[in-house]
Amino acid sequence: MKKATVSILTALSLAFAGQAIASSCEGYGPQTPRDIDNLLGENKRVFSKAPDSEEMNLCNIHFHKNAEHKAKDFSVFAGDSKYGGYQCNATSSLTAAELKAPKGKVCKNVKPGDTIEVHWVHSSCDVTPGKGLGSCLSDKCANPQLRVETQVFMVVNDENALDFNDLDYDGNVVNGYHQAKHIPDTTGKPVEFLGSTTGPSYTAQQCSPLQVTWSVRPACAKVDINTLATWCESNEFEEDHAHGVRKLVTDPKLLAPIN
Repeated sequence: MKKATVSILTALSLAFAGQAIASSCEGYGPQTPRDIDNLLGENKRVFSKAPDSEEMNLCNIHFHKNAEHKAKDFSVFAGDSKYGGYQCNATSSLTAAELKAPKGKVCKNVKPGDTIEVHWVHSSCDVTPGKGLGSCLSDKCANPQLRVETQVFMVVNDENALDFNDLDYDGNVVNGYHQAKHIPDTTGKPVEFLGSTTGPSYTAQQCSPLQVTWSVRPACAKVDINTLATWCESNEFEEDHAHGVRKLVTDPKLLAPIN
């Protein structure tokens, strides 16, 4: 494996693990997460928007506990901890049945009433979905374009809510591209913007150098916790828990304008 490939692979892997690889945000490109209702941004770094997800390969699926992004529909502040971020506004109106605890632990730290933000990561490389962001590149494609399709969910104990396994990969190939079986399309027009990778170790002083096109849906949906539990027990991505969140980026100099 060439040194350049190793370097980028290391950066991608560290980024996904939430390990800081930058010491200062000066000179870095636009950062993520952000308030998607705030369209302002002053970051001068420009890169090309990634193709639509249908023209890229799904390379990873993972999720964060509480929303990393903020929007009108998920704007209840959950604190500054590793699992802080934002909760869906409608959480307070969930029924007792929806909040009933299932048997056993779910994904190590998820319970009914929690908010999660799911990331479907796509790559311009010819790769197969797998563990971590390292699966989004290869020896022959060391500098991919990346796109993250994003949906925020309220986790509920309700078999009538969305089945997380319907949002999985399971070997689904469409027109030659690895694709999720389904990504919610009834939660509003996705807000697209240029940004970076996320994770709890990145801050306004410790920035991510990686370039990502984001597509964030503005409304919450409900997902059945029992199906999420099943997914965490076995999936192609070796995901078994919710990841932490990066604090909201608010400095206009670290944000790209949203058109």
